[in-house]
Amino acid sequence: MTMPSISQSARRRLRVLVLTHQPYTVAANTETLSEAEFAPLKTEHHVIAALESLGHEVRVLAGVMQLTQVRDVVTKWKPHVAFNLLEEFEGEGMYVPYVLGYLELMRVPFTGCNPAGLLVADSKQLMKKVLRYHRVPAPDFALFPLGHSVRRPRRLNFPLIVKSATAHGSAGISQASLVTSDEKLNERVAFVHERVQTDALAEQYIEGRELYAGVLGNIRLDTFPVWEMVWKNPAEGAPRIATEKVKWDTSYQQKRGIDTGAAQNLDEAIGRHIARLCKKIYRILGLSGYARMDFRLAGDGRLFLLEPNPNPDLARDEDFATSAASVGIAYEQLVQRIVNLGVRYFGGRPAARRGQ
Repeated sequence: MTMPSISQSARRRLRVLVLTHQPYTVAANTETLSEAEFAPLKTEHHVIAALESLGHEVRVLAGVMQLTQVRDVVTKWKPHVAFNLLEEFEGEGMYVPYVLGYLELMRVPFTGCNPAGLLVADSKQLMKKVLRYHRVPAPDFALFPLGHSVRRPRRLNFPLIVKSATAHGSAGISQASLVTSDEKLNERVAFVHERVQTDALAEQYIEGRELYAGVLGNIRLDTFPVWEMVWKNPAEGAPRIATEKVKWDTSYQQKRGIDTGAAQNLDEAIGRHIARLCKKIYRILGLSGYARMDFRLAGDGRLFLLEPNPNPDLARDEDFATSAASVGIAYEQLVQRIVNLGVRYFGGRPAARRGQ
């Protein structure tokens, strides 16, 4: 199949196919939705509105569950680029890289991270092993496979955070995820195995500030100012961790005064160190497009990578976009740059290296 040639021009009107696992309808009157109803559709709504305001022709393939859906629309409509907003495929986040690989086989460029980088970053155990080899500071950890008994390595000391080894978005993480005994460790690993249905990962809990930094680019990388999650009214004695409720429950966020914004009173040297470390991690893992790096800054000044997040939430009011806006990158401009990066990175290699 011959696909249309792609201009490098940032403002050329493109046919953009938006891929989402959400049952999203473009024509939906979002003004009639409550905040809770609108929240799951917010990113799609913001991105589509931005693409249309940029003059692109947009078509949405929502609720993607089969590759034949992708094949049919690509064959008939011949999009210049696919805007990837998939968080899962057939109910599994780990299958998204395979959809992107299918797009590569069909010679369709797409936004965000390439399949290989996404596979490595999404496998928390593999990602941590790769970064440990490169001496990237990260909490010590142990993997507890689904269906296996729990045996804590002697080197792994309490307190520990127990989470899914593959699920993202803080799935299954609550205050009970922070454990201080083998009994509680066994209980929480069993919870992850039974409720989340994945392997469990236990990693050292790092008390400190939770910091985020955005990265944009393929070969040449830009980093955004460091952002921080803050609790203005935390529950007494509760650890400040990004639980599932903290991330997605708007009423809980309001109750506890949870917000993110530019990190205050952060030493400039630490900010520069974070920027360098972000670029190093991005290149080690072979990421492309855009990502957000999550860190913990301990009280003694040590910095630990918690997770790299390829394709973070792109809603207008989320961390990645707001941190970009703080340095003068308007939301529509950010979306256009992500489209441009997707166009230029194709088939696993940046187009610049192929003379395109």
